[in-house]
Amino acid sequence: MTSHSASAPSSGARRLRTARGEFAVVDVPPASGVTARGTVLLLPGYTGSKEDFTLVHEPLAARGYRTVAVDGRGQYQSEGPADDETAYAQEELARDVLAQAAALDAPVHLVGHSLGGQIARAAVLIDPSPFRTLTLVSSGPARISVSQEQRVKLLRDALAVMSMAECWEAILAMGPPEEVGGPARGIGGQEWLRERWLGTQPAQLLTTGRQLCAEPDRVAELAAVPLPFHVLSGERDDTWPVPDLDRMARRLGAHRTVVDGAEHSPAVDRPAPTARALADFWDASR
Repeated sequence: MTSHSASAPSSGARRLRTARGEFAVVDVPPASGVTARGTVLLLPGYTGSKEDFTLVHEPLAARGYRTVAVDGRGQYQSEGPADDETAYAQEELARDVLAQAAALDAPVHLVGHSLGGQIARAAVLIDPSPFRTLTLVSSGPARISVSQEQRVKLLRDALAVMSMAECWEAILAMGPPEEVGGPARGIGGQEWLRERWLGTQPAQLLTTGRQLCAEPDRVAELAAVPLPFHVLSGERDDTWPVPDLDRMARRLGAHRTVVDGAEHSPAVDRPAPTARALADFWDASR
């Protein structure tokens, strides 16, 4: 687990008011003196949060992009019900994304990491008009791999009988897997990761975990949408095998980036080349 500091940076943290409620965001403007090139909406993955994009804000600001990373409903610092799973149905989360884009004076570039990529895809399939491009980061065509599905099911079984605090202790005892079934790899130390875990609503984890294990292949639907697509991943990934991501990119006619030295979380593992690949794609899509 990466541990850069005891707590994650909060520069740019604020609340984004939308037609579907307020969401916690980190909102970083373009660097001073740089021509503004557009706004980017960044969606984190399962057990993740807006802080997972901390290391790419500065290099993207230097390229002229305003970046807004968001905690989804019930995720870390965004409010949501603790027990009502209907609030976290994929369509509900997708409509939250549409509202967030509207609040940011759409159209925006949309980026979704892992679970966030599947929510982003669902939002685009409801209404692509608020988006300039869609980038799927380490987010595959359908359900997650069998090994990761087993970890998610273990977590769901634990949440049925344990509190979030008890689950955290059990996860640490097992050795937390990256991204699925435990605390996502992040830039904060263990104290902050625990704080993020305890801030996330159990119903959000239960419902979205179920989605990851049952997501159908909707690539053909997405390919029919007239948007520029980008599929970005690390060179290794246990959640969706990299060859599956390669095939998905071909089916979408998408730009494809593989970040050397990165695994499931390229924005954490290799932020500089990840940010460069994102900005190059957006620049080419203007």
